[in-house]
Amino acid sequence: MFKIVRTDFSCAVELAPGQLMPIRQVFGIGQNYARHAKEMGSTPPERPVVFAKNVCSVIPSGEAIRVPTICEDREQVDYEGELAIVIGPRPVRDIPKERALDAVLGFAAANDVSARWWQKTGSGGQFCRGKGFDTFCPLSDVTPTADVGDPSKLILRTRLNGLLMQESETSDMIFDVPMLVSELSRGTTLAPGTIILTGTPSGVGTARTPAIYLKHGDIVEVEITRLSTLRSPVVFESHAT
Repeated sequence: MFKIVRTDFSCAVELAPGQLMPIRQVFGIGQNYARHAKEMGSTPPERPVVFAKNVCSVIPSGEAIRVPTICEDREQVDYEGELAIVIGPRPVRDIPKERALDAVLGFAAANDVSARWWQKTGSGGQFCRGKGFDTFCPLSDVTPTADVGDPSKLILRTRLNGLLMQESETSDMIFDVPMLVSELSRGTTLAPGTIILTGTPSGVGTARTPAIYLKHGDIVEVEITRLSTLRSPVVFESHAT
């Protein structure tokens, strides 16, 4: 197991005592589960929908999701439990799908926290603003690839205050892990410490009737087979002392 540890402004993966691999970039994959695309009113994509998250959004398990005051004027902050790919310890470029897992240090449970108004309206239709606020990418410790086995045979569950909100097999992904690593590396160097969030299944709060959004004092947990559980309390900055 590789720990996620805090650095000056973001996080790093602790490969060994005193040996840190900084998290350098974070990619997200949108609508990678067909039922989630449907619940969001979209047609399942023919190619991966790729966006970026701010590296300063990454926090370790146990640290609070801090909802900034500019996201508090309306109910909008949502959970998205996801499987995260961690690239390392070497850079990779133009790797074929058949060898893609060789580029993967390990996997983590992640929460692609999303401010829906900023995602859909406040940033001209681009995902990154609503998903890139500080603390909006909680990440569990990293389980080595060899200990995970086939990443398409995992069960992902998201709980909000103990209630099951999302449950899916990773085999339901439209674009699987090897395809995503290979595709994102085409003509592009994926540096060690690159994180790829592989998309969320159905069950997000905004698609429910009535909609459910994160509140001050909530606890969000993401559980994935053979991975460390991710647990994040929610703190609204206006409530913080």
